[in-house]
Amino acid sequence: MHATLVSTLTVAIAEIGDKTQFMAVLLASRFRQPLPIIAGIIVATLLNHGLAGLLGGIAAAAVDPTMLRWLLGLVFIAMAGWALVPDQFDESAIGKHAAGGAFVSSLICFFLAEMGDKTQIATAALAAHYGTMLPVILGTTIGLLLVDVPTVLFGHHFGNRLNPRWVRYIASAVFLIFGLLAFVPADRF
Repeated sequence: MHATLVSTLTVAIAEIGDKTQFMAVLLASRFRQPLPIIAGIIVATLLNHGLAGLLGGIAAAAVDPTMLRWLLGLVFIAMAGWALVPDQFDESAIGKHAAGGAFVSSLICFFLAEMGDKTQIATAALAAHYGTMLPVILGTTIGLLLVDVPTVLFGHHFGNRLNPRWVRYIASAVFLIFGLLAFVPADRF
């Protein structure tokens, strides 16, 4: 349960202001069909985070626990720095995949946009850290959906109310805390 909650909160914070959140707004405004868009986001996220969780699980099993702890600390600290950089979003990507309708466009766009994204790397790192895939994948998927589903449904109402700079600062702080905590041996808690 702890892995799921931490994964949910980490990805939800990291997803605010992310390029996929902007993609959700564009898909919603282009297709005006929230249910197929949300279904596409769910399938794409489960596939993408499933792959990331699998890689994290393999890393946890293959790498010495002390070395894994140090690697994860460095990954989380690097993600703290990455979170401070505003995302660039290519709106033309939506038009390239529009032929398949709202579901297929959302599935393709989200799957591709999540490749190498902060939330995918966070999923792999969290799966490696906790040594468990399913609770982490469930948590990271829920975290992404907590941000992107309301964006699809109500994005035009809330888009200007959050200051992206402060969201980036908070996400960076969360990743930095995880990074620093990774350097503390588990028997110290």
